[in-house]
Amino acid sequence: HKRPSQDDSPPPSVVRTPEEWRRLLTPFEYRVLREGATEPPFTGAYEKSREPGAYACRACGAILFTSEEKFDSHCGWPSFFAPAAGDRVRYLRDTSLFGQARTEVRCAACDSHLGHVFEGEGYPTPTDLRYCINSICLVHQPPPGA
Repeated sequence: HKRPSQDDSPPPSVVRTPEEWRRLLTPFEYRVLREGATEPPFTGAYEKSREPGAYACRACGAILFTSEEKFDSHCGWPSFFAPAAGDRVRYLRDTSLFGQARTEVRCAACDSHLGHVFEGEGYPTPTDLRYCINSICLVHQPPPGA
């Protein structure tokens, strides 16, 4: 599978000012979702979660991933091998880590930072991709009727 490339998706549909985001999010949620920070490894609520359901963006509520694509990569953050649908996330080139190129993953609906996607790490997944997502960026939603 080919690594996702820089996205040319339409602009976000959920647009708020920094002040509006600050009112909606805790200071740490704001740092991660709006400023691109990372939560410490092995500390997030969903890192080891195996509960069925969907994972929505904490900032806007858009469904981003499902438990069907989640797998245990032992990396310290929740890992998924694909988004719930191709249009749910967008990709940006990130060279903030000592100039090393990575692919940042953002919510397509509100442009919030979620984490990064990596390929070719040898995980036995259908896509050979690992979406390494901060738990703080997600809200788990149980399946309907659960």
